[in-house]
Amino acid sequence: MIDAREFAVAPEEAGKRLDVFLAARLDDWSRSQIQDLIRRGLVMVGSRPARKAGEIVAAGGLVSVRLERQEMRATPEALPLSIVYEDEDLVVVDKPAGMVVHVGAGVKSGTLVNALLHHVGSLSAAGGALRPGIVHRLDKMTSGLVIVAKNDATHRALAAQFKSREIHKTYLALVHGRVSKDSGEIARPVGRDPVRRVRMRAGGLTSRDALTRYRVVKRFPHFTLLEAMPLTGRTHQIRVHLASIGHPVVGDTLYGAPGKLRLNGKEEPTLERTFLHAAALQFSHPRSRESLALISPLPSQLEDFLAHLAKEDQ
Repeated sequence: MIDAREFAVAPEEAGKRLDVFLAARLDDWSRSQIQDLIRRGLVMVGSRPARKAGEIVAAGGLVSVRLERQEMRATPEALPLSIVYEDEDLVVVDKPAGMVVHVGAGVKSGTLVNALLHHVGSLSAAGGALRPGIVHRLDKMTSGLVIVAKNDATHRALAAQFKSREIHKTYLALVHGRVSKDSGEIARPVGRDPVRRVRMRAGGLTSRDALTRYRVVKRFPHFTLLEAMPLTGRTHQIRVHLASIGHPVVGDTLYGAPGKLRLNGKEEPTLERTFLHAAALQFSHPRSRESLALISPLPSQLEDFLAHLAKEDQ
């Protein structure tokens, strides 16, 4: 079924890019998905097809769109995987930074799901054709542990554990500045940034309650290494929460971290990834009810960065 919609451009919306205008009106569609609709000729500005995503909308104009999602399906690919735990019901993978978890708009290959389909053969269908087996996700530039379900019963059981907060996740995050308290919690709702749609923000559009606890692991002259424990699972939650208290994650320029660092008297580029690592998971196995506690060591790139920082203390 085709969903056709029409929007009138309000005076305060005049001058916006077409894709930005539509992204603000279509909460469940990303900018990249909207740009794909425009390329496919499914967006009309007045009586003509939209020329490009960056064209400017005018006050009083009409924009109509046919919301047709392209059918995509993840396919197996022979990609390297680091398996931490596996049995007949689930697999826990240590995802590297730079790998996207599942196929989506603009990403058709090279994902964790592509690799898992090759390794496992089949995964739970409960997540849909693009996200088979995926119960929770990590951001592209975040590394660490991801649980993946091999069958629907396991998927539903794990999803229920996440919802009831029975799955405990611990991240290591290096942040800018010296966090004053040794431990604390951040309870701020997280929603979509109304201006930059790739970002989330404290508050924001259709925000939902979010809670993150943290503990200081080590202090450096200008940085703090934290353990962060999210009790909810909002998109970019830890990154948004830490940035909201003035301590963005190192390398996370999307949320205010600087692109250049002053280290040992020299200016250097920041990390090419975020210093955020899903280091530990504890949960009950859906079938046996056995408690599983799994860990992932800090990647060598992040260990080396900490060693580099430690020289400032000498």
